[in-house]
Amino acid sequence: MTPFLMVKDLKSHIGEMVSLRGWVRNIRTSKTRFIELRDGSGFIQCVVTANDASSKSYELAGTLTQESALVITGIVQAHPKSGEPELLVQDIELIGSSIDFPITPKEHGTEFLMNNRHLWMRSKRQWAILKIRHTIIKATRDFFDQEGFTLFDSPILSPSACEGTSTLFQTDYFHEGTAFLSQSGQLYQEPGIFAFGKVYCFGPTFRAEKSKTRRHLTEFWMVEPEMAFAHLDDVLKLGQGLVQFILQRVLNDRLEELKIIERDTAPLLLAMNESFRQMSYTESVEQLKTLGSDIEWGQDYGNDDETLLMNAHDRPLWVHRFPKTFKAFYMEQDPHDPRLALGADLLAPEGYGEIIGGGERASSEAYLLEQIAHHGLNRADYEWYLDLRRFGSVPHAGFGMGIERVVAWICKLPHVRETIPYPRMMGTLRP
Repeated sequence: MTPFLMVKDLKSHIGEMVSLRGWVRNIRTSKTRFIELRDGSGFIQCVVTANDASSKSYELAGTLTQESALVITGIVQAHPKSGEPELLVQDIELIGSSIDFPITPKEHGTEFLMNNRHLWMRSKRQWAILKIRHTIIKATRDFFDQEGFTLFDSPILSPSACEGTSTLFQTDYFHEGTAFLSQSGQLYQEPGIFAFGKVYCFGPTFRAEKSKTRRHLTEFWMVEPEMAFAHLDDVLKLGQGLVQFILQRVLNDRLEELKIIERDTAPLLLAMNESFRQMSYTESVEQLKTLGSDIEWGQDYGNDDETLLMNAHDRPLWVHRFPKTFKAFYMEQDPHDPRLALGADLLAPEGYGEIIGGGERASSEAYLLEQIAHHGLNRADYEWYLDLRRFGSVPHAGFGMGIERVVAWICKLPHVRETIPYPRMMGTLRP
């Protein structure tokens, strides 16, 4: 029986008879017929000639349409110029026909492609992006495993806010009232450090932001590590290590996919091999003003500010010590300047902006109570969180890294909607 193989494995089977299962991405018909087959692991050219293929298969090859599902049997050979495997076809079996596939090899508008996202992901470019996403996620998990972190799952449904009450999705929760979809797993990670020292969660998070910018989704995936006996400097070190580990894995394992999306790898190689730069928020405001921004000290960055700043830097940049007025209530204050929080954002170059946000967490119960009151939060919702400062409190720190923003930067995408199989934005709740 002819073995079924995957396209990715064919290099080691030159000269052998094999069978492939997949879908027609493209076909060129003339005296010799060329079928580009996709099987999920890769793409291969299948050559159909009247001399080598059965007469039935040769005729069938002339009638195939885009996205028809096939079983193709033939001999693996090396392409005479590229040396890459191709298949000299002997037999074709049609498994599933495809008529008038809507996404043809031509330009389509964004709205049309988003309405057909379930089909758009079959395209070569979208396939490559989602393969790179897979590798980024796998590398992230591998990094934390090797660094001694324990996976510590946080709940999706929460009784309270983590990042502010204005961006919460809410739902009825039985007789207990209102529950909210998680904005972050961070608060629920902190109890884990007292049991395991270093923990992380990795899951979907939700922000009801009425935003249609190229950087925002209402549902996205975030990895959030937390560490006991850690300070702001530990966040900077861990974040750089994670990003450089991811870059190394992508550049090692996904070069072909990077070529498909025509990504210049020089900026990624620089970020992988050089230390990330650091500057304080105050220094960044000064630089932004020289670049033409009208930002004033005490204001949070807008997307335009991040873009402007990171077009001026050739590698990732840590900006640290922000005014605590626009940072979360649980951030530790700078002991040298009580106006500031010991937080840091990692901004990606080429204009991409924030991919990591985090910092040192407040370890004092008294200070947390003051912050809860200042932010108008209900103390009762956070009594469990305050317990962590009552029973063996220690300095601790962590961050959140948004997967979609990392994918967007590494793939140099114009919008985050291409970074996830089913993007959720305002006006987009399909399929």
